[in-house]
Amino acid sequence: MGSAHVVAIVVTYNSESTIDECLSRLCDAHGVSQIRVVDNASKDETLAIVQRHALHDARVHFIANPDNPGFGIACNQGAADSDAPWLAFVNPDLLVEPDTLSRLLQYEQARGEDLLLGVNLVDEAGGRDAAALRRDPDFAAMLRAPRQASQLGVEADPTLPLQFVDAVSGALMLMPRVLFQHIGGFDEQYRLHAEDLDLCRRFRTAGGRVAVANDVQVMHLRGVSSRSRPLFVEWHKHRGLWRYFKKFEASRRGLPTRMGVWLMIWTHFGLALLQRLLRR
Repeated sequence: MGSAHVVAIVVTYNSESTIDECLSRLCDAHGVSQIRVVDNASKDETLAIVQRHALHDARVHFIANPDNPGFGIACNQGAADSDAPWLAFVNPDLLVEPDTLSRLLQYEQARGEDLLLGVNLVDEAGGRDAAALRRDPDFAAMLRAPRQASQLGVEADPTLPLQFVDAVSGALMLMPRVLFQHIGGFDEQYRLHAEDLDLCRRFRTAGGRVAVANDVQVMHLRGVSSRSRPLFVEWHKHRGLWRYFKKFEASRRGLPTRMGVWLMIWTHFGLALLQRLLRR
């Protein structure tokens, strides 16, 4: 295959409200040679919508998991089921423009280095998503100044078309297959959340660079699949944060700090759980 070919990998779970438009836009996107949808046991009409797209476009293949093994595992399944040299991981609630992926690919090829690229994410009202540009978490700093250190968002610099950062949002990430395979893909021990932070960090450790294309704007409807199971999402979000800390930071910290971080994460989970229960 030519070097300009991209596989778009979409992981779905109860995504019927957005997957039709998401796939329609991916089918119209420049440079997309393959589309892989991995469904994690949706209970709604998601899979029926995906099947309809697969019947009309030979580039669309799908994997229907009998259960929900998690986001990272599903992403790795989609990558393994394709052979395009460029991987684009796309959330089912993300609406690309026709030139979104081709413009990212131009940056990849023009720079001549291994890049993991994200985009300028906006909601329906045009508001920027702070998760589009992030720094690595520092959990010890969070203990000292919880409010300040827990804010991972980095201010976008509109004068920089390509802004290098520690991490980008997993809502849309484009990267070379070669380096993705070299680092072992997504860490499958995460279920939801923090796996994008983990992937970006390991990508940089392997010699790649992470950046956001500030001049490539994409609408992200945010968390459509998560709304049906908010408590499940909160549990795995905090579980993911604890895994990230153990993997990258715990070995450099003393026992009091490790205990403090554990208490901070799970106290935050308890408060988040209480807030959701009160809203009900």
